Amino acid sequence: MIQWRPALAAALIALPLLTSGSSAAPALTPVPRAHCGPGSRPETGMQGRVPAADYASGRAAKGYTCNAAVVSHIDSGAGFKVIRYVDRAHHQCGYYDTTAIFPTDLLTNGATGQGVAVLDMSDPAHPKRVTTLVTPAMLSPHESLLLNEKRGLLAAGMGNPGTAPGFIDVYDLTADCLAPKLASSTPMGVLGHESAFAPDGRTFYVTSAGGSTMAAIDLTDPSLPRLLTLTYGSQWHGARVSDDGRYLFVADMTLPGLDVFDVSSIQDRSTVPVFTLVSKLTWPSASIPQVPIPMTVKGHHYLLEIDEFAGYETDVIREPGYHAGHPVGAARILDIQDVRHPKLVSNIRLEVNQAAARKGPEAQDPGAGPTELGGYAGHYCSLPREVDPGIVACSFLASGLRVFDVHDPKHPREVAYANMPSASGASAYSQAAWDLARHQVWYSDSHSGLYVVHLTNGVWPAELR
Repeated sequence: MIQWRPALAAALIALPLLTSGSSAAPALTPVPRAHCGPGSRPETGMQGRVPAADYASGRAAKGYTCNAAVVSHIDSGAGFKVIRYVDRAHHQCGYYDTTAIFPTDLLTNGATGQGVAVLDMSDPAHPKRVTTLVTPAMLSPHESLLLNEKRGLLAAGMGNPGTAPGFIDVYDLTADCLAPKLASSTPMGVLGHESAFAPDGRTFYVTSAGGSTMAAIDLTDPSLPRLLTLTYGSQWHGARVSDDGRYLFVADMTLPGLDVFDVSSIQDRSTVPVFTLVSKLTWPSASIPQVPIPMTVKGHHYLLEIDEFAGYETDVIREPGYHAGHPVGAARILDIQDVRHPKLVSNIRLEVNQAAARKGPEAQDPGAGPTELGGYAGHYCSLPREVDPGIVACSFLASGLRVFDVHDPKHPREVAYANMPSASGASAYSQAAWDLARHQVWYSDSHSGLYVVHLTNGVWPAELR
């Protein structure tokens, strides 16, 4: 079943919801700064800033840490996802996509910039790269690389910064995650860019961003993927699925914000499976919505959403005063207890994301100009677990990895960070992975590779111990 819906129709359907959903937004203010304890090497000024003077003095090369210690570092380049998995034999494995933009990474990163790296992480202080996955979608997954932990499936859809037609690659990690077994590499013909996995691992959703499509792929038999349904109509970006598999939360770039779809008919494998839009939400200072991640705190359902980069020319929502019409979306927490009426409850921003900073000398820092790509902005967030995570980690590009306390979703606060600039600057793009037993976060920087970071000084929540 292929379902087509023009973008204008989708926007018109959502208009009644937009009015109520976008009102009474919380103030666009920075979160409280982290209090850095012993062993920290804190920032020298504004929250999130790496001043040009620090590059000149050599201070930036030492890195910036707050309640975080770098345990190890490997390689020199990376893409967008870091994943951790433990198989039936108790091998501890790590994965990260090395390809930011295929095939130009051949020139920038050489051999390390191709495919998905497979790491032996039995000793995170000494990561060992054991192999690289180089099937078509793994060579250029863009932002689509995802793990379904329940079934031990690693999947990706071939994509690029706009979109790309191509393959769906699926690997089985369960027997030996150090030697992933290729289940299928199929030329599905769907457009790729980002993705989502149903919790039961039977459905892999592929979104195409600039391609304006969203597909549902049946992985009940990972060796024989098949297209269940396809919809067209908006620039859908990152997506995630509710814990019951019945709702799909999607970042929409056309009318920037959140789209909530009822996908029960897809989950139930109905005769006519469809995506049914049930609500839409926008927020002030939207830039490029990246991905909404389900999170439950004290029994209440939320989404942790982050916008990437600064705004772009098709944005319809602007905050007055942003330099050259390029707002920084940063991150936020959305209340989805009622999926038909989602609402914004708090913002997660740094001082350097504010309008005044983007018009001041901070805009002249290396790699931090008021452009659409990179700079002082956001890209990905991740959770140590979905229910009562306590803390979350977000990659803030030139500001590095930032860790926030979310025990009170209405009042998030920063508690730790790690930012390791290279001579080329810093660009922490990645969705980080978590090692709960070791109190570690694994993240990557596109300029300098993979880092394992240990959180210190009591930052790790008691409920995760």
